[in-house]
Amino acid sequence: MMAHLIDGKEISLQIKEELKQKAIEYKERGIEVTLAVIQVGNDPASSVYVGNKKKACEFVGIRSLAYELPEETTQEELIALVKELNERADVNGILVQLPLPSHINEDFVIKTIAPEKDVDGFHPQSVGALSIGQKGFVSCTPAGIIELLKRSNIEIAGKECVVVGRSNIVGKPMALLMLRENATVTVCHSRTKDLKEVTKRADILIVALGKPRFITSEYVKDGAVVIDVGIHRDENNKLCGDVDFADVEGKVEAITPVPGGVGPMTIAMLMNNCMEAIV
Repeated sequence: MMAHLIDGKEISLQIKEELKQKAIEYKERGIEVTLAVIQVGNDPASSVYVGNKKKACEFVGIRSLAYELPEETTQEELIALVKELNERADVNGILVQLPLPSHINEDFVIKTIAPEKDVDGFHPQSVGALSIGQKGFVSCTPAGIIELLKRSNIEIAGKECVVVGRSNIVGKPMALLMLRENATVTVCHSRTKDLKEVTKRADILIVALGKPRFITSEYVKDGAVVIDVGIHRDENNKLCGDVDFADVEGKVEAITPVPGGVGPMTIAMLMNNCMEAIV
């Protein structure tokens, strides 16, 4: 059986093309969507992500404001900038690139962002809204995974879904979103007993545990759909995910590759959240 490769590049491009159209319509009404991106220090991975976000903004037609602050920026200075951007009528979305330097309290900074501008979906109010089914921003990676499934015509309702990982950024919101789509959801983590037994029940297996190639074919049921959120460099400096792709591919109905699966979707959904911030 050949697994269907879920192409995140292709699907993210579809979404960005749709958003590009929306941006043109907004501009005709005199509305310019604006995202402010703040980076503190110059962590190389963060710089790559920030660069990709700027490129995506340019592609879609969103104005981006870049604030590149030195490593020694104090928490007070950062908070003052966030508050100033909260007040600005011409700024629709605010994104603080994580991780922040260790002398700054990330939680405190995230809580300072106005919930209606929290396009990353990390503010406690956004997370609370998701958990009780109210409107709010959803963090971009889980939102992107829902789009991957829907646009690949994978039925979610009534399916058994297992999420491996319980982080605030992926695992927890992912479980809530799958519930919202009427899946039956189990969340596994480092303390789960008999992980294989649980993951083998999954019609849809979503893996975000942060260990390279950890999930082998023994963890996966025949004909499952596997979504791999992990991204690592292996011993040959090649990108790989949390799933052993070569081992699992022959057993499943559909699978996301790494790179080119979930990754591109995260930025597409960030652009989507920026557009939603207008309403």
